[in-house]
Amino acid sequence: MKTALGPAVAAAALCGFGWVAAEAEGGLMLPRIENAAMLKECGACHMVYSPQLLPARSWQDMMAGLDSHFGESAKLDEAVRLEILGYLKDNAADSMAHKDYAFLSRGVGPAEVPQRITQMPWFRNAHGEANLGALAGTRVKLASNCIGCHVGADSSMLYSEPGD
Repeated sequence: MKTALGPAVAAAALCGFGWVAAEAEGGLMLPRIENAAMLKECGACHMVYSPQLLPARSWQDMMAGLDSHFGESAKLDEAVRLEILGYLKDNAADSMAHKDYAFLSRGVGPAEVPQRITQMPWFRNAHGEANLGALAGTRVKLASNCIGCHVGADSSMLYSEPGD
């Protein structure tokens, strides 16, 4: 696809997100994930999502239900599970340690416990009126495939092994 708009806009258009994604092509800069257990265990199956993307209660609920984690068993040794849970809660969107990311919890009621990042108001706002359901027929496939449109979302720019 040739375009005078530039590669970022072309990539966003291919993803079906239009200008909103083009503006966010670099992604949200989040603190590096520095928990080796989380990088190893979560990263064995999918991109490791930053704790700031969900409130602590969501991570608590998710980690309590690893026997059926989005239809798969992701059970962990209890010590490892507790280590990862502690890291997630300490670094969640609503944690005191990351007040700069509190905006990521805006619009989520105190009784709401979203289990998917794509359910978060910030996600829906950032991706505008994008037809996320239409991604199934593209190379991106799922809205949870951040790297499908946001090149580098899983790179050292956002994530790193401890000590990097």
